[in-house]
Amino acid sequence: MAGATTPHTRLQSIDALRGLAMVLMLLDHLRETWLVLVPMPDPVDPRTVLPAMAVARFVASFCAPVFVALTGVAACLFGVGHTPRETASFLVRRGLLLMAIDLLYLSPLYWGVAPQPTFWLQVIWCLGLCMILLAGAIRLPRGARIALGLVLVCGHNLLDPIRLQPGDALFPAWALLHQRDVIALPFGFVAKTTYPILPWMGVMLLGHAIGPWFGRDVDPVVRRRRLVGLGVGMIAAFLVLRAFNLYGDAPWSVVDGSALRTVIGFVSMTKYPPSLLFLLPTLGGGALLLALFERRGQSRAIRALAVFGGAPMFFYLLHLTVLRLLYHGALAWWGPTHGTVFMVGDYGWVLAWYGALILPLYLPTAWFSRLKQRRRDIAWLRFF
Repeated sequence: MAGATTPHTRLQSIDALRGLAMVLMLLDHLRETWLVLVPMPDPVDPRTVLPAMAVARFVASFCAPVFVALTGVAACLFGVGHTPRETASFLVRRGLLLMAIDLLYLSPLYWGVAPQPTFWLQVIWCLGLCMILLAGAIRLPRGARIALGLVLVCGHNLLDPIRLQPGDALFPAWALLHQRDVIALPFGFVAKTTYPILPWMGVMLLGHAIGPWFGRDVDPVVRRRRLVGLGVGMIAAFLVLRAFNLYGDAPWSVVDGSALRTVIGFVSMTKYPPSLLFLLPTLGGGALLLALFERRGQSRAIRALAVFGGAPMFFYLLHLTVLRLLYHGALAWWGPTHGTVFMVGDYGWVLAWYGALILPLYLPTAWFSRLKQRRRDIAWLRFF
């Protein structure tokens, strides 16, 4: 068939998009590391934010939606060669592992920086919990999964007015589901629900629902046409809803005297939890990139990105560990620069570190990615 691609090429395009999300995520985490006291409200304030930081924040906004959606796609592809029971078992085991990593490894990396020991229930926790819930949903008919995903993604903003307070009976559950908040725990610990799961569960369900598009029997031309149509449709829906402030996020407005800051305000949407208007352009852009990456699958850039995406959990743990070591090394060497923390004074340093770290992080990730491909007999490598 003309233009046909092998399953390897198709998976490479998925790995490349996942790898791009990893590479962009590094920039945002560098900002958190070196500009720890510079506030980044959600959504960003277009009147006060440094434009370079706003651009970097917008670019990094693609990371979580793309990664969660591709997790759903990957779960569907895993299920092709396994029974529903085997697939559900894998999702539950992987989900529990991810949640444990977030609680027992990633959160302690930030202790000593946060004012009190905090369990940051971030994207890895969210992924793990959503995978466990997906394990219970994979037996639903595909139409039911699509309908449930659309309800969660498109309708969850109707729940925004519901705000519970600490002490309310359902506050912890609601903070985990939809309300970004802080839950008090015993012994002085707290848990911060950075990624409430309702909309993210919808994203994973929809990613799982389009998994059949990547089947061996699907013409790649048809698949790319579907991805382009999906991406263009989502971005068009965003432009209409956002332009007229119809639904899906806090309204935007013109910033007097600055076209740039007006544009920043237009594309600054709520991420915690992700509004409908946050998800439309990020997922739509991800669909367009996936079509592009599949078409350009043999280019050097795509192959390099696929290395990062071929071992995403390894890269995630590696880069956060390296950033914490660099931060505490700088704090020990130069001492605190602002109160009790170390912080650089210029965003240019963040960009400099970004350029300096790409290759050192690429090399061990490439090694681990090759190890995964070479040692398929080692079951636990699949989890990373």
